[in-house]
Amino acid sequence: MTGTTTTTAATPDTPEMPAPQVRERAAHSIPGGLALLLTVLGVALGVVVVITGGVIGNGGNNALAIPLVLAGILLLIGSFFCMTGVKMVAPGEARVIQLFGRYVGTIRTDGLRWVNPLTSARKISTRVRNHETAVLKVNDAYGNPIELAAIVVWKVRDTAQALFEVDDFLEFVSTQTEAAVRHIAIEYPYDAHDEDGLSLRGNAEEITEKLAAELTARVEAAGVQIIETRFSHLAYAPEIASAMLQRQQAGAVVAARQQIVEGAVGMVESALSRISEQGIVELDEERRAAMVSNLMVVLCGDRAAQPVLNAGSLYQ
Repeated sequence: MTGTTTTTAATPDTPEMPAPQVRERAAHSIPGGLALLLTVLGVALGVVVVITGGVIGNGGNNALAIPLVLAGILLLIGSFFCMTGVKMVAPGEARVIQLFGRYVGTIRTDGLRWVNPLTSARKISTRVRNHETAVLKVNDAYGNPIELAAIVVWKVRDTAQALFEVDDFLEFVSTQTEAAVRHIAIEYPYDAHDEDGLSLRGNAEEITEKLAAELTARVEAAGVQIIETRFSHLAYAPEIASAMLQRQQAGAVVAARQQIVEGAVGMVESALSRISEQGIVELDEERRAAMVSNLMVVLCGDRAAQPVLNAGSLYQ
């Protein structure tokens, strides 16, 4: 069932999540190719300066050689240090940038990017993911034990909330999915006795829409977007499955019998009307009752009717 992608108001039974303290924003970065080229040039220049200082020192001019060597070494160290700021971002991934523990932004542009070398970068996937719950054994609205499992399609919408608002967003999504599935299961029966009521088996589309709405409200604090939810397993628990199957079969038989009787009554009514309109035979009340009885037996019986020939009159 397609889930909602917008913010959905929490139901009364859904816990009210605290307002997020941090939201995703773009981190300041420059193209990594340019930064990498500059750092390589810096390394090359540092090597040249160190070699030049060594040559001058061999010539006896230590006053100039020592500053050149020190400058070359510092240039090498600075270039290698700046090179650590080059980050590679793959498609479907993001890098969350922190400076001394403070969140400074997220890089979503794929390729090589350069950021402040003093920052740390945490990788997080923004790809679409599947989560399938284990088969849960719960009681439905009528108290019948049922087995239920669901598949949730989701992805990280806000990387900052996913990393900083909850302890472990993967475990958070898993736990909240199980809680939402259990809550939906106890709100509705497996099969509705009332034709106007919703049931898990008969109204799976509507129920999964409600599941998606509730789950969206539950995981919104983690910056997660619910894309789709579906039931992957739905059945009565083994201890009552046989009894419930007999009940379903009995209900199907009753419904079939009811339809047969309704059709037979219509056919008898049509036959009597045509006989009367065309004047085929005059039927008094007793003959009419006998004809109705015979037609109902023929139309509603489980076996083929055996004809009985009457050699006398109807009243003998």
